[in-house]
Amino acid sequence: MTRSAVTLTELARLGFMDLGGAAEALPEVPADLVPLFSGAADPDQALRLLLALLERSSEVRSELDDPHVARCLIAVLGASEGLGEFLLRHPEEVGALRDALDGPESASTYRETLAAAVDGAEGEHARNRLRIAYRRELLRLASWDLDHPQPLDIVPRVAAALADLAAAALDAALIVARRASRFPAAEVDATRLAIIGMGKAGARELNYVSDVDVIFVGAGDGGELSDGRAIEIATRLAIDTMHAIHDLAVEPPLWEVDANLRPEGKDGALVRTLESHLAYYDRWAKGWEFQALLKARAMAGDRELGEGFVAGVAPKVWAASGREGFVESVQRMRERVMAHIPSDEVDVQLKLGPGGLRDVEFTIQLLQLVHGQADDGIHQRGTLEALAALADRGYIGRVEAAEFGLDYRFLRTIEHRLQLGRLRRTHLMPRDESELRVLARSTRISTTADGLVTAWREVQQKVRGLHERLFYRPLLSAVAALPEDGYALTSEQAEVRLAAIGFQDPRGALHHIAALTGGVSRRAAIQRTLVPVMLQWFADGADPDHGLLAFRRLSDDLGEAYWFLRMLRDSSGAAYRLSQVLAGSRYVGGLLELLPEAVAWLESDADLRPRSIDELLAETTATVARHADDIEQAAKALRTARRREVLRLSLAGIVGVIGIEQLGPALTAVTTAILTGAVTLARLGDDPGDIEFGVIAMGRYGGAELGFGSDADIMYVYRAGTAHPEDAQRRAERIVHEVKRLTEDLRLPFDLDLGLRPEGKNGAVVRSLDSYRAYYDRWSLTWEAQALLRARGAVGDPELLADFEAMADAIRYPERITADAVREVKRIKARVESERLPQGADPARHLKLGRGSLSDVEWFVQLLQLEHAHRVPALRTTSTLSALEAAVEAELVTAGDGTRLRAAWIIASRARSALTLWSAKTTDVLPTERRALEGVARLLEYPPHSATQFEEDYLRTTRIARQVFERGFYGARV
Repeated sequence: MTRSAVTLTELARLGFMDLGGAAEALPEVPADLVPLFSGAADPDQALRLLLALLERSSEVRSELDDPHVARCLIAVLGASEGLGEFLLRHPEEVGALRDALDGPESASTYRETLAAAVDGAEGEHARNRLRIAYRRELLRLASWDLDHPQPLDIVPRVAAALADLAAAALDAALIVARRASRFPAAEVDATRLAIIGMGKAGARELNYVSDVDVIFVGAGDGGELSDGRAIEIATRLAIDTMHAIHDLAVEPPLWEVDANLRPEGKDGALVRTLESHLAYYDRWAKGWEFQALLKARAMAGDRELGEGFVAGVAPKVWAASGREGFVESVQRMRERVMAHIPSDEVDVQLKLGPGGLRDVEFTIQLLQLVHGQADDGIHQRGTLEALAALADRGYIGRVEAAEFGLDYRFLRTIEHRLQLGRLRRTHLMPRDESELRVLARSTRISTTADGLVTAWREVQQKVRGLHERLFYRPLLSAVAALPEDGYALTSEQAEVRLAAIGFQDPRGALHHIAALTGGVSRRAAIQRTLVPVMLQWFADGADPDHGLLAFRRLSDDLGEAYWFLRMLRDSSGAAYRLSQVLAGSRYVGGLLELLPEAVAWLESDADLRPRSIDELLAETTATVARHADDIEQAAKALRTARRREVLRLSLAGIVGVIGIEQLGPALTAVTTAILTGAVTLARLGDDPGDIEFGVIAMGRYGGAELGFGSDADIMYVYRAGTAHPEDAQRRAERIVHEVKRLTEDLRLPFDLDLGLRPEGKNGAVVRSLDSYRAYYDRWSLTWEAQALLRARGAVGDPELLADFEAMADAIRYPERITADAVREVKRIKARVESERLPQGADPARHLKLGRGSLSDVEWFVQLLQLEHAHRVPALRTTSTLSALEAAVEAELVTAGDGTRLRAAWIIASRARSALTLWSAKTTDVLPTERRALEGVARLLEYPPHSATQFEEDYLRTTRIARQVFERGFYGARV
């Protein structure tokens, strides 16, 4: 009993998990081998595979007499089921472990070994011999790798050896392809074929199981063989070379040979001449293709031709960052890769996820491409070599280079062990605890699953900040002496880097950086930490120049304010929101200059939510009461309150706290609050019994559908009380004049539009209720009845407002509308389309009057209201969307058409407000300039670089809505 317990304890110490199974199976293993299982990543797997090998071949038992072979074999079996299966297919290959390696073989040795393996062989026999020889060398390399006490130190050597071994396999496969070619031998001999290694293969940093990215370059030998014939033969050779590597055979495929990085990708020719390649890169290549060429290497086949390709594309690679939209193209490619990660894999993606290998590689390659045009000292293919060169040349700090070099080795070691396990391509960290424990032991990073995961998460966190620390932080060295960080960027180099990430005025940006970070104040110290992060966020925005400028102005305004510095330092969410806002909206930038303290709201969604109409009116009442003896001061306070609330809503809209359906009512409430205050101030000192006075909301204000920059369409109404009619008119006109004067705001214009009043611009600015009634009874035109559909009592004496609405109801909701009146509505709409659209404006792009835009939807709905609101009470609303919904419920409009019209109204309304936020100007035309279009798209919550997608969405949505409009508005009506 005691002996059994001790035995189980010893097995546990050796690392076995299935103690009972191990105790039962170990007697079959020589006793002197038992301690060796402690060095296996998975002792249980090693034992199982070793027993299977011993059963398969008696020669394996004799090989185990060699202590070196025994130790290496158990380590390999414990770490790689894939290599274990190879040895079960070919147990004689255990003997390959006899010769201890001091390090990986040379590239030439690998080529000679694999070429010898296929010597004299053809067809499937040659493929099998090639693959067996490849895996034999892979076994030896893996054994050396697993036996090394510091796997992180040797990962670059292992990766280089794997790339050399892959190159040797391609060379051997090409030998097989030439031998089996159906073309005349002399023509095959005269055909040159170079295999260009791309990606990790080109950089000599391959994984145990990677797709090997290649480009094929073909040519004749300069003799009688034409280029066309040479390319035909070379194409067949390339196909057969790939088949030798990855087609089915008795010995399983090695890996995929991927030629999709070639010009035109899958749609392009598999093999081209050197001249054809260079012509393509001169004329058609995209930014990301030059990034891919950064690692191009003559890997296999005709080395001279391959070196010619590399030399030919190199100048194009290093000049690529000067191309318009280069960095945008590269970033878009990165975003596309990220977008294709399944949501359930993001947290276990070692390569593509946040803080993964791709983050390291992307940042280093971007730095190389930005600065490599002027400095050939950083022209390196390998990631670690490039990192070291960037540090040596002063583009990044030495401390950061060393730290991230170690993090890169850490991630690559895990990647290697993951793929070695089953000899399958994977970048997903296991979720199972037992698999994580095996991975921890094989990497020597930890002995437990929890220890490995903790270390990995720490590295992920550091790598997430890599782009900021390597790309942005060194920019400070161009404007301040930071010798302890080892940076040495000149102003010119910093400007190149800023221009590459989207700054239109890099010199100006550098001045702003200097102003923000210079000096010894507490603020400057915090800014030196924060500015690199903010620069990254600004660069991700649509207008980084304005973002940085506005941030500098804001910092100057707030000075040493404790709360501001604390927010920037401690609240990354608020600081990020601030960068979003400043780089995306000149409108908000201007308002923040007036109310800089409002940035504090970015810390809390509660502070950004719209205030209710009751809260706003209570504040208005208090303001008027507080300044009752100083009308001008009261009016100033009301204008300030309006600016504050519009700014609140602007911030809320940009960061996504509210949508367009909350924005309209919220802006309407703000408008009502200031008008309420202005009317109250204008009537101070008047006898309330003299006249009743009111403001009627019209148009988008009446429908509670205001956007940023919208005019407030209104009409004024009064009713004489004790005052004589003529005195009442004069008093009403004085109130109107005062309201306009008191609300006038040069910094945030408040336009009160009276254009919808009776007789339009020729009519009186204010009328009595009786005058309105008489006019509408006698002179009213159909368009005026249509305008009243959105009339709503907004401000003033409640009884007067209610009576006005009752009068309006009789006009806007008639029992019956005549056919002539319907024709008149259609005629006016057609005239508006032809006459009011600005000259030269594209009807498809006008947000208000264009095809399928706001005007189409609103006129469509309003005609339904004129025709049916008398019998369908739900249509009696001033809201376009509410009326549209009611029309669908009443089956006046199909649900599908209702959805199409709603979508067009919403996207046009959102785009209209976004245009104002972006440019700080009121405009109704969708821009064609790409930067402005991108800015609007970003404000509408599209991902970066989605200008074209937004444009297509808008044009498609409104085009469909126009079809609905034409069919339902101009077509026959029942």
